[in-house]
Amino acid sequence: MNLARPLQAFPHDRLGRPLRDLRLSLIDACNFRCGYCMPADRIPDDHGLDAAGRLDFEQIETLVRGFAAIGVHKLRLTGGEPLLRKRLPELVARLARIPGIDDLALTTNGSLLAAHAGALREAGLHRLTVSLDALDPGVFGAMSGGRGEVGAVLDGIAAAEAAGFRAMKINCVVQRGANEDQVLPLLEHFRGSGHVVRFIEYMDVGTCNGWRQDEVVTSAQLRDRIAARWPLHPLQSQYRGEVAERYAFADGAGEVGFVSSVSAPFCGDCHRARVSADGRLYTCLFAGEGHDLRPLLAQGEAALASHVAALWSRRGDRYSEIRGNPQAPRKHIEMYLIGG
Repeated sequence: MNLARPLQAFPHDRLGRPLRDLRLSLIDACNFRCGYCMPADRIPDDHGLDAAGRLDFEQIETLVRGFAAIGVHKLRLTGGEPLLRKRLPELVARLARIPGIDDLALTTNGSLLAAHAGALREAGLHRLTVSLDALDPGVFGAMSGGRGEVGAVLDGIAAAEAAGFRAMKINCVVQRGANEDQVLPLLEHFRGSGHVVRFIEYMDVGTCNGWRQDEVVTSAQLRDRIAARWPLHPLQSQYRGEVAERYAFADGAGEVGFVSSVSAPFCGDCHRARVSADGRLYTCLFAGEGHDLRPLLAQGEAALASHVAALWSRRGDRYSEIRGNPQAPRKHIEMYLIGG
């Protein structure tokens, strides 16, 4: 297989969607127990693969090189909480050198970020996304399953700023009755900072979060609430398949994003694949089964690339568009295994 084949030869799935974005989980353990992802009453404290169960750095580098060979240029490192992965800056440095990967990002809950931001920046990490569901300490503690302190996350964001990370994304999952009163305070805090707060509709990812439709606060409802306080105007997408709808504050204080998987599905432009920490490929956030890539990794990046291209060409996932239909799959992989 020619790993330098031209763009037009890159695989497209059955709906004509290319593969451009890989979200790679480095670890399935987390120091938080957020109810919408990894609820404490369902996931034990000691949950997590041992070192032998996770892909090692050699396997991860082979995997990313194989995905880059078939068109992936955006790589996002996720978890679990990826900052729990030992020697993470070393891995970031290896991945940053891979030809074709021009956007290397990491999603974190931010609680450990203060100690790692500088090393990650020096290693070559381009961008950071920090999950922050509330500013109020009590609400934040409840949202994190009693495990997190909002002050530690804000310290992490400050350390990342000092390390040179600009325009970070601040992700907030909004759940009715839990943290919807935190929307305006979050915006008040980050307006004018250069960072972009993005509000994500509470989704039925996995099987253990007790998802209910009536706990979803839609993006339209949030947008109206925000616009009543700070007028907004829509912005154009920066690229095809961008998951967030973008709006600018009319007073020039930055922008806000809305991710509307429940109320306004965007499956038609989805070009993302996900790989779990144990090396299984999931072609949809709501997939029920994965494809074990470990045997292909043992054969090298060319074999891996060829196999993934064949799997992608058979892909027809569009769960968010058929949610509620009898044909929609009922079994979903848990979010903490593939990083959302």
